[in-house]
Amino acid sequence: MKLMILESGAKAKTVKKYLGKGWIVQACGGHVQDLPSKGSKGSSKSMWKSEKNVLPEPPWGWTKGAEKKIKDMIKKAKKSNVDEVYIATDPDREGEFIAWRLSIIFADFDTQKRVTFNEITEKSVNDAINQAREIDTALVDSAKVRRFMDRLVGFECSRFSRSWKLASMGRVQTPTLGFIVERELLREKHVPINYHSVNFSSDNVNFKIRFHEKNDSEAWLDDDGKHFPDRTFDKELADRSIEILNQNKTIEIVTVKEGKSNRSPKPPFTTDTMLQAASSTLGWSVSKTSSVAGELYNSGHVTYIRTDSTRTNKDARDTIKQLIREKYGEKFLGEGVLGPDAKKGSSNVQDAHEAIRPTRPEINQLSEDNKDDLKTLYKLIWARFAGSQMSNSIRETRRIEAKTDNLDKKITGTASWRTHAGWEAVYKDYQKNIIENPPSSELSIGSKWEIMCDSENPQLVSDETKPPRRFSESSIVQQMKKVGIGRPSTYVSTIQTLNRRKYVENNSGSLIPTDAGKTMWLEVVPFYNEQDNQGLFNSEFTAKMESNLDTIEDSTQSAPKIWHDFIENFERMNDNAKTKKRSVPSKRQIELLNSLIKNMKQNEIANYLNGKKPHELTGDEMRETLDLIIEEGGDFPASEKQINLIIKLSDQLGYKLVDVCKIVDVDDINNLTGGKDGTASMVIDQLISESQLLPATESQVKLINKIAIREEVPLSDILSIADIVSIEELTKKDASKIIDTVMKKNKKSRKK
Repeated sequence: MKLMILESGAKAKTVKKYLGKGWIVQACGGHVQDLPSKGSKGSSKSMWKSEKNVLPEPPWGWTKGAEKKIKDMIKKAKKSNVDEVYIATDPDREGEFIAWRLSIIFADFDTQKRVTFNEITEKSVNDAINQAREIDTALVDSAKVRRFMDRLVGFECSRFSRSWKLASMGRVQTPTLGFIVERELLREKHVPINYHSVNFSSDNVNFKIRFHEKNDSEAWLDDDGKHFPDRTFDKELADRSIEILNQNKTIEIVTVKEGKSNRSPKPPFTTDTMLQAASSTLGWSVSKTSSVAGELYNSGHVTYIRTDSTRTNKDARDTIKQLIREKYGEKFLGEGVLGPDAKKGSSNVQDAHEAIRPTRPEINQLSEDNKDDLKTLYKLIWARFAGSQMSNSIRETRRIEAKTDNLDKKITGTASWRTHAGWEAVYKDYQKNIIENPPSSELSIGSKWEIMCDSENPQLVSDETKPPRRFSESSIVQQMKKVGIGRPSTYVSTIQTLNRRKYVENNSGSLIPTDAGKTMWLEVVPFYNEQDNQGLFNSEFTAKMESNLDTIEDSTQSAPKIWHDFIENFERMNDNAKTKKRSVPSKRQIELLNSLIKNMKQNEIANYLNGKKPHELTGDEMRETLDLIIEEGGDFPASEKQINLIIKLSDQLGYKLVDVCKIVDVDDINNLTGGKDGTASMVIDQLISESQLLPATESQVKLINKIAIREEVPLSDILSIADIVSIEELTKKDASKIIDTVMKKNKKSRKK
């Protein structure tokens, strides 16, 4: 009996159909072991101790729910007399890491083999089995180093960011956030420039009035100095042009320039282009597209969905070409597009597998049994692949210059009509209003064209320049790809993290940085990035690290060296950040100082601050000033944490806040003072004392009943610890006493 282990249950179900008897096919559910979670055994910083020629070996811990699943799998395998284990996790860096951990866990079995397939078809699965190999240690090492990097940055830098009450920082997540924030800053700085333009339609051709040439003193230029001849600042000129067109109702052709345009097909989908196309064509989020694409892959309909490659299998190309030949004719066949990512020498490409394409190209649409979303995305993937092997679409063009009486401005337009659909033939469901015939009006000098005048033709457009567009989910993925940060396996998860951490919000498809996101990039990140051009969260540095991981994969650089060099760089950057942070006051310190001095007289403030403003103090000066003011009896407001606790306790006790404040002779909760000896602490102590007399909580009661059952003693004996006889008498204080007493007793017993 043989065992094959895959990642997803859906994939396992598909593969099982191909293997039949003699095989057990099981799913591990993704990562089974990973770096130990925070607080668990082996998660301390000591695990990062490194030598130049050796990678750290932390005690890899079980992921949630994985231990039981794998132990059950092993039990079943042994019971079924499995003698060969085939590990068929995903064909990428992460999949290889999972395979490595599984190979260690299943070490007791006689034979282990690593198999990979880029598509889940019967032929591909059987070919993979026949070409089984050993674990690729270079891929595993690359995955390890990525984990070490991400954990180190996440652990140390997230701790650094807590001073700003921010959730986390990340090696890829934070530079990506930077692009979104910087785009927002450009939008905020944007100064609109007003303009007016006039356009009209005649015989399906859109015409514009050319108001000013570039050398005209009144020429309209945008912020970057770009000239737009069809725009003018002169509203009267635009209005007069409209009047003349409405009066004349005709234009006369002055020149016609013939031309032809070829539109080339695009290469098959990579992960980023699929996400972008699904967004623009279908209006889908990247999460939805990724989920549906994963389902298509697991069901065996498309090739592996996490890829940077535009390469495709020759057999698949031959199949789709034959289909094109039969359905559309020979003239619709092209040479086949080689995308830029597939060109020899291209960097930043994890080219271990093909582009995203149908596994059975002869099927142009899924059956009715499939979900609508699956059918929709499959159709788009098929069209993209088919189109990549088809001929160019061709259009005839005529660049027209015209005039009309009493208007001394040029009128320009372009007539265009498609003469050969080419690859666009498979995109007809995604294209609208394709013109396939020339204008009925004569395309010759001197010919008159009629303007069908109505309320919208001719049209005056009065508008202003718009700020740069915000990133969408798909366009930020394109940006990540462009600068070389992240990989197909991390694009979607990075965006999800930014949303989950509330650093960005998705507003109608646009990513808008929140206040927390702006604080992170503008206040926290500079501590790391304003240190030459090698700042930790500079996109260039992150891209270099991603590239280094790729060099580990292809064995051109050693993993220990890459890791050791990263540690050296990181420690330098992190130490510099900490030093700089100590040299400047924190936002929280500035807020506290401002609250302490708000009721002081100006001469008192000047005495404490030496004529400076709070934000002008150094870190040392700030600490000394705060200590001095507090030492000399200055009162400062209660913290947000203290205020929230008072509100919570008051609600539990059914007290009004105004009555609670009377405990310390204060008329408003905002006038409570902070610190250990402040009035807020006094109120909290009183409320906690009173809350202990409230009835025990439901969870406390349940726990005490459970304790009685576990200890195998009557409930009355347990209650006697607190000198009560009935559960109805139980207070929160009594419950705490009982639980603490039992826990201490059990702890002593264990020590013996």
